[in-house]
Amino acid sequence: MKILTTFILMLFMAKGCTNSEIKKESEKISFEYEANTRGSYKKALVKQDTIFTIKTRGGLPVQGSLSKSDWNSLLTLLSKVDVTKIRELKAPSDKRAYDGAMMAELKVIYKDKTYESSTFDHGNPPAEIKDLVNKIIEVSALDKK
Repeated sequence: MKILTTFILMLFMAKGCTNSEIKKESEKISFEYEANTRGSYKKALVKQDTIFTIKTRGGLPVQGSLSKSDWNSLLTLLSKVDVTKIRELKAPSDKRAYDGAMMAELKVIYKDKTYESSTFDHGNPPAEIKDLVNKIIEVSALDKK
C-alpha cells in the first residue's frame, strides 16, 4: 500500500497525466476514524472531496466538503504509512482500558480492501499514524478529547 500511495502522489506531479486519471485513482481511497466509550461517540469518513461526521451515537451524518489541499495532505501523510502493518502498531497509552480516554480506530480503505488499526486512545495514536490521524481529526472538526 505504501508503494501504491507513493505512485498516486507521483501521478499528481507527473506531466501528461490528466486530472480525470488522477481523480479516478484517488477516488478509490477513503479514511474512517471512529472513537467511542460508554457515553461518547465520534466518527469521520473522509473521501476525496467529502467528509461525513457523526458526533453522537445514533446521530445522523453531517456532510462537509474537503479541500483539494487537505486531500493532498492526507495522501502525503498516507504515503508515509505502511498500511499493511497498521494492525500491528502498539498504542502508546492505555487509558481506554479504564474509561480514561475514548477507544479509537483508524481504517484505510482502498478499493475492496480495508486496513484497520488496533485500538488506541483517542488523542494519542501510535507514532506511525499520529500525523495522519491528527489530520483526519482536524479536517473533520472532531476534537481530540
